[in-house]
Amino acid sequence: MFISDCRREFYDVIVSQRVLLLVASDVDALCACKILQALFQCDHVQYTLVPVSGWQELETAFLEHKDQFKYFVLINCGANVDLLEILQPEEDTFFFVCDSHRPINVVNVYNDTQIKLLVKQDDDLDVPAYDDIFQDEEDEEEDSECDSDGSEPSEKRRRFEEDVIERTMKRRQRREWEARRREIIFDYEQYEYHGTSSAMVIFDLAWIMSKDLNDMLWWAIVGLTDQWVQDKITQMKYVTDIGILQRHVSRHNHRNEDEENSLSIDCMRIAFEYDLRLALYQHWSLYESLCNTSYTSASLKLWSVQGQKRLQEFLADMGLPLKQVKQKFNSMDMSLKENLREMIEESANKFGMKDLRVQTFSIHFGFKNKFSASDIVYATASLMENIEKEGPETTNFIKALDSLSRGNLDKLHQGLDLAKKQLRAIQQTVASCICTNLVISQGPFLYCSLMEGTPDVKLFSKPVSLCLLSKYLLKSFVCSTKNKRCKLLPLIMAAPMDVEQGTVIMVGIPPETESSDKKNFFGRAFEKAADSTNSRTLHNHFDMSIIELKTEDRSKFLDALISLLS
Repeated sequence: MFISDCRREFYDVIVSQRVLLLVASDVDALCACKILQALFQCDHVQYTLVPVSGWQELETAFLEHKDQFKYFVLINCGANVDLLEILQPEEDTFFFVCDSHRPINVVNVYNDTQIKLLVKQDDDLDVPAYDDIFQDEEDEEEDSECDSDGSEPSEKRRRFEEDVIERTMKRRQRREWEARRREIIFDYEQYEYHGTSSAMVIFDLAWIMSKDLNDMLWWAIVGLTDQWVQDKITQMKYVTDIGILQRHVSRHNHRNEDEENSLSIDCMRIAFEYDLRLALYQHWSLYESLCNTSYTSASLKLWSVQGQKRLQEFLADMGLPLKQVKQKFNSMDMSLKENLREMIEESANKFGMKDLRVQTFSIHFGFKNKFSASDIVYATASLMENIEKEGPETTNFIKALDSLSRGNLDKLHQGLDLAKKQLRAIQQTVASCICTNLVISQGPFLYCSLMEGTPDVKLFSKPVSLCLLSKYLLKSFVCSTKNKRCKLLPLIMAAPMDVEQGTVIMVGIPPETESSDKKNFFGRAFEKAADSTNSRTLHNHFDMSIIELKTEDRSKFLDALISLLS
């Protein structure tokens, strides 16, 4: 059931209870979790935090804690499946679900007692009407055996015939209703997409209660930027939400710049700005950032010799000396940095890169540290999927969560270093896939598989890294191919998951087009293909379009997908 008043129906209910927080492993969920933790701290709410990276961990966490807790808050997990069927909870257990995954399961929507959905009211949900998909169980039709009450045999026969006709009509209506219901459910659940960022939904709650702080606002900004970096929402949705947050930013950060000492050394200030769409450039060299950002790398085709020449021409056009471009951004000449953005934009337009400017926010900690929202997203995501093992499974999650606090700049810088490694690995893998023609057209989709032994292949067994790689690869492939039909195709990418168990991780992403609505049909297609071929698959991820599959079942699974989508 949708909650219309978050404060009264959600926060006031749990504020006096012990709460279990189940948080998915993505940056938006972490940001929503940070805002909620800050609110809980204000009101001394007792809670336990459990990170969950998939359905199996969610079930395990629920089974372990169901005796101690009656109130569960799920962040970025749980909306797109029938929760009650999966978890089989007692009747006095309540779930508050704040999840950006769409479509929301219809049983969750129409369950009035145990499931409460925290959803932004103006999100376009298109949930089917109750009467179209649920029907009250009709009483078993009584056998209308008529007692012989002295009526004529012909009268009995006539009544019996009418009864048979009526039953037949009812059965036909029932069959028609069920066929229509299947069609409605299929249309509703066919595409997977994302709604408003969970961090923004929780920030709205803090704002309604007048407890919103600048830190919380920053986390909401990072949550939204995560959706944009991971390509989960349309440009239109991003710009709309940026506008909403911009109003909050002006409210919180309207200090008069002329005042003396307007910025103390440990103060935090958020600013809206049009920035360059270059990954981590303020913490890297401009040259490295141009080479490892998917947009510039794909536009200039940097995997080819011709592309490298174009890059040199691009830098020459801006009039930037190589010596300056290749050193750390912080060490560049101040005279060059002053109007660097204008210079880069002007040259980018000549080289066909018209979207190099993007609306975003940056944060200043005192005088020294400045970060843009996308820097934080890359750093936090890299910490969460760090493949260098240190301690138990949850270590990465805790580190990533800590890096979002402004007191932990050392962890944030560690995340930035990991993010640079990740972006380099992605770019090198994209270059080798395109140069060795690993992306092949299978008819209704493009397919690319990373072999065991490929450099950095371990990194791509993680879902967020594999999704980023797939999106970068598809962007680059669209720029490099001359086949017009291939430019409109979606991509399926596979990478080795666990060599000992013989499994691969597979992700499907929608086509790379200007008007793309970011809706993904692979989740349902994967399920059908697996069912029809009895492939041994594991649908464990909260994103339905990511699955794990036994290596030897891969070819029959792909054949089924081809025939299903053709």
